[in-house]
Amino acid sequence: MTTPTAQTVPATDQALPATMRANVLKSQGEMTMETLPLPGLDADQVLVQVAAVGVCGSDVHYYEHGRIGPYVVDHPLILGHELSGRIAAVGSAVDPARIGRRVAVEPQRPCRTCKQCRAGRYNLCPDIEFYATPPVDGAFAEYVTIQSDFAYDIPDSVSDEAAALIEPLSVGLWACERAGIKPGSRVLIAGAGPIGIIAAQAARAYGATEIYISDIAEDRLAFALEHGATHALNAKTDNVEGLDVDAFIDASGAPQAVRSGIKAVAPAGRVILVGLGADDVELPVSFIQNREIWLSGVFRYTNTWPLAIQLIADGKVDLDILVTGRFALAESEQALTAGRQPGQLKAVVYPGR
Repeated sequence: MTTPTAQTVPATDQALPATMRANVLKSQGEMTMETLPLPGLDADQVLVQVAAVGVCGSDVHYYEHGRIGPYVVDHPLILGHELSGRIAAVGSAVDPARIGRRVAVEPQRPCRTCKQCRAGRYNLCPDIEFYATPPVDGAFAEYVTIQSDFAYDIPDSVSDEAAALIEPLSVGLWACERAGIKPGSRVLIAGAGPIGIIAAQAARAYGATEIYISDIAEDRLAFALEHGATHALNAKTDNVEGLDVDAFIDASGAPQAVRSGIKAVAPAGRVILVGLGADDVELPVSFIQNREIWLSGVFRYTNTWPLAIQLIADGKVDLDILVTGRFALAESEQALTAGRQPGQLKAVVYPGR
């Protein structure tokens, strides 16, 4: 996040560059490479030289539609919020020993003082600044800044790509936590895209023993069975209602999938809405009431990076298998449209290229 200048400590004997390259969304469907000033540091921040940036569905939505709900791209914006890198400089209040560390970045800045932050729900901070959410710039750039405690050291065994994808893994982990997944749980996940497959791996790591995943694409279902799911269901032909699972996680955003998924939940079960879809969905209210089903949305995550790093390092979650496209910074526009091609799951941009 770009902030006013403060003292920095250079990463090497050589001075940091005065400028950096960034690929900027100028308007709906228009990206431009630009040379921008290097961002300055607050005292508690670090400067991260970006290694890898995953492309999220929200990036694509901003590129194609120029807005998501109340967030409108009315000024040039740098996209990208799934990132890893190496610390190149630190603010005056940060230990210089952090320079050179490989890190995964939690791409948000809560105020830390409001009611939600003090309650430990900093993801719900009303004044939070989140990468690539207007007007806050993201990581399709050579350098970014972040508070030091939101730049997490990663072991050498974790690749730059996997470290960047800790952000979507955090969504999956937070969904599983909200869903109350525990050893022996039975789970249904709608949508076998990146978030659905990540949620399946997360559910397995939490101890779920039966993990159903539904989608309309047979190739994605087959992939999900190889990487987390235990059962695959074709949403066009297979009926999920009556499965009596302990939890349903929707990663599709499809209204019909939401309604059917709710009816797959056992009494006192949980429904977690993750996928971005219609603003309003008709729900089976009597079914929810009669079974005392607990329904919640998911808005990002809280305190998930340490667990995510450990799961990857221990081999319990594999994020590298999701990467199906690799692009240089100047190719960010191609990365944003790569998902239109069959068989594509996750595109990654490398700002150093």
